[in-house]
Amino acid sequence: MNPKLRVMIADDERPARSFLAALLRSFDYVEIVGEAEDGTQAVEVIERERPDLALLDMQMPEVDGLGVVRLVRKSRMPLVAFVTAYDEYAVKAFEMNAVDYLLKPIDRPRLADTLQRAQDRLEQGDLRREDIAHIQNAATAYEASSRKVYLERIPVRQQDEVILLQVRDIASVEADGEVLNITTLRKEIHSITYRLKDLEARLDPSQFVRLSRGALARLELITRVTTMPGGTCVVTLKNDQRLPVSRIQSRLLREQLLRL
Repeated sequence: MNPKLRVMIADDERPARSFLAALLRSFDYVEIVGEAEDGTQAVEVIERERPDLALLDMQMPEVDGLGVVRLVRKSRMPLVAFVTAYDEYAVKAFEMNAVDYLLKPIDRPRLADTLQRAQDRLEQGDLRREDIAHIQNAATAYEASSRKVYLERIPVRQQDEVILLQVRDIASVEADGEVLNITTLRKEIHSITYRLKDLEARLDPSQFVRLSRGALARLELITRVTTMPGGTCVVTLKNDQRLPVSRIQSRLLREQLLRL
């Protein structure tokens, strides 16, 4: 009897995660070994459970699907299929690089194809280095194919007026429930109703960096990084804001800031 295909799921939206889990349970040769609601959890689950296949949502708070791939130790890297809602051109970038994808909304026949590809790879033996190279190539092609026109202004309502806030004036963005609080370089605070991950997707990633599940900051305004116990840190911005950085994002931030 062949061993079951061990699969983990990472998606920050519970309904999407539950739907995918239900589809996977309809295959008697699949065992779900873990679920994660963000990229940080995904790294932990992958390294702990050692799944055969990881189904990673492309957009997750703090660490996205590509970030998970970069953070998982190579010796623990499973086969990966990205779950994406992006356009067809971006999807083709994955397909051309031999890394599978699942386009939302996912249907059972397409999922069956992905599972079969994973089984075929596993039956061919130890292809880990080749698979990791495929994932890295797909990530590069994806980023090249999904260049966007990023926001330059954000409309903010103040009573009966709408202010067009220049993105270049933003120092940080912090989530507070369903509201985002935007702090400018001059310490003005504006609030909008928006999801942080959706706004992050519309901001230039070369200018803004994720600090934690609930905060972004403008990279060029970071003037100091203070290391804290437990591997976390606190950043100080040019406007004197002090913002905590999560453990896993502290690692990424240090690498980014120390890159010459």
